[in-house]
Amino acid sequence: MNLNLNNKVILITGGAKGIGLGIAKVLAAEGAIPFIIGRNEEDNKQAVNEIETTGGQAKFVTADLVYPADCERAVKEVLLTNGRIDGLVNNAGVNDGVGLENGNYESFVASLHKNLIHYYLMAKYTLPELKKTKGAIVNIGSKTAETGQGHTSAYSAANGGRNALTREWALELLPYSIRVNAVIVAECYTPLYEAWIKTFDDPEEKLRQITAKIPFGKRMTTAEEIANAVAFLLSDKSGHTTGQLIHVDGGYTHLDRALQ
Repeated sequence: MNLNLNNKVILITGGAKGIGLGIAKVLAAEGAIPFIIGRNEEDNKQAVNEIETTGGQAKFVTADLVYPADCERAVKEVLLTNGRIDGLVNNAGVNDGVGLENGNYESFVASLHKNLIHYYLMAKYTLPELKKTKGAIVNIGSKTAETGQGHTSAYSAANGGRNALTREWALELLPYSIRVNAVIVAECYTPLYEAWIKTFDDPEEKLRQITAKIPFGKRMTTAEEIANAVAFLLSDKSGHTTGQLIHVDGGYTHLDRALQ
């Protein structure tokens, strides 16, 4: 399917690794120009190189989105380079394990900056350009907002916020024909996920237990599968879809766990 994304400039926060990189690769394959925004310049360069070696286009801006000034600067640099913005993928974040019992005010607020506040700021700073292009926003979210996980209050709260902002923005931006949707992830094997799995005494057994609970195929979702959904939601092929939380998770969040 031709998604009509040729030369569309799409910002992807946290686009150098994991799900973000998967999104960047799929968008580049569709002819778009993914703009990777990440805090590590070497990772950003490597991601762009991977895309370019397969014949795609990609660019990057090095910025730490924990800092509001970096959010604004990143958007300005994209405009200086390409002069337009057609879409925003809010993806950057980390499940940092800030719980209730073991957390505190400082760590909770810091986690919200890592996982939620820059979603708002990136949307705020790209909005004037998205109004011009009638672009789209896709927020990446996590099942933790709906299922909980334990010992990760801040990350769960941030993801609840992502879901709420998705629907709020979809309503607010109707007059500008800007569509806003979210793709909700459950179990996707990324470098961060691998690091988490390795914290257990028996990582292989823990991974087996998790995949056994995924209804469709008893396997992890791939980054490419998530990216395909994101590309569709950014394209005009989903022109009447807005305010939706799309779960790309093999049925993990909603299908009856008794299916064994």
